[in-house]
Parts: sequence; structure tokens; C-alpha cells
Amino acid sequence: MERPMEDRPEPEQKSEDESVLERRRRPEDTAVWVDLQIRAAMARGEFDDLPYAGKPLPAHLTSTDDPDWWLKGLIERERITGVLPEALQLRKDDTELDARLDRIARSNDVREAVTEFNRRIVEARRQLAGGPPVITPLRDVEAEVAAWFARRKERSARAVRNAPPPPERRRWFRRR
Repeated sequence: MERPMEDRPEPEQKSEDESVLERRRRPEDTAVWVDLQIRAAMARGEFDDLPYAGKPLPAHLTSTDDPDWWLKGLIERERITGVLPEALQLRKDDTELDARLDRIARSNDVREAVTEFNRRIVEARRQLAGGPPVITPLRDVEAEVAAWFARRKERSARAVRNAPPPPERRRWFRRR
């Protein structure tokens, strides 16, 4: 005996959102969607300017021998500085101090920069933490200012020597 239509349980109707979610959950559909996204990005040219496109990868990216390969790559890529122990950082700054001083315009600012550098050396010597010893010598402030003046005078003399001669002035009455 057949039951009337009203008594039959209706199959569960799923909303459109639920059916879309089910389709997205299937791995095949996800793989197809990802592939389409990659192809669309390639068509837009978003992969054209990648750093190692068409070149072999550098050794530090493919090496598995060095446990800190990723850290070295990060430091190189992001140009991170200032992560040395203070004694080594001071040695590095000592070699670059003259060039840094030459970019300064006033003698009082040179005095301040050398005084700050000497203060860092003294602070590093007071540290009881381990690490390499601080062997960077203190700089004499007035001697550095005198050397700065001498380098500045030499640069200005060199600029005058290398400057092109001024153009010859023609008199207004000889312009023919």
C-alpha cells in the first residue's frame, strides 16, 4: 500500500551555500581551483620578476649541511646589521669611522660622534659577559677633528683641481 505524498518524508534539501562548501572540500576541486589561480597569475605576469627565475638556486638555499642556512639567507636577503657581539661590532665600526666622520658637516658633530664611539668602547670593556675581548682603541677627539679638517681641506683642493675651467667670456662687442 502506498502512502500518500504528504506522509512521505521529503529528501533533505541542501542550500546552495552548503553544496558549494561540499564541492570545495573535495580535493580534486581544490586542486583544479589552485591550478586555475596559478595559471591566471601567470597570465597576469605576477611570476615574471622572481629573484632566481631561469637561474640555478644559490648553494646556501640548497645546502643541507649547514643547520643555519636559513638564518644566513635571511641576514643576506634582509641586509640585517648590528647582530655581531659588541667587540666585533666595534672593530667593524672602527674601520668605517673615518668615512662616517667625512659625511658630517660640522666639527662639533664630529666631536660628538667620536665621543659617542669612545663611550661605546668603554661600555663594552665594562661588560662582564663572555665573548671576544674588546681590543678597539679609544680615539683622541681633538686628533680626529684635526684629521677630519685635513681630509676636508684635501677634498676641497682636489675638487678645485678637477673642476673644469670656466667658459671663456666673450665680450658683447666681439660677438661676430
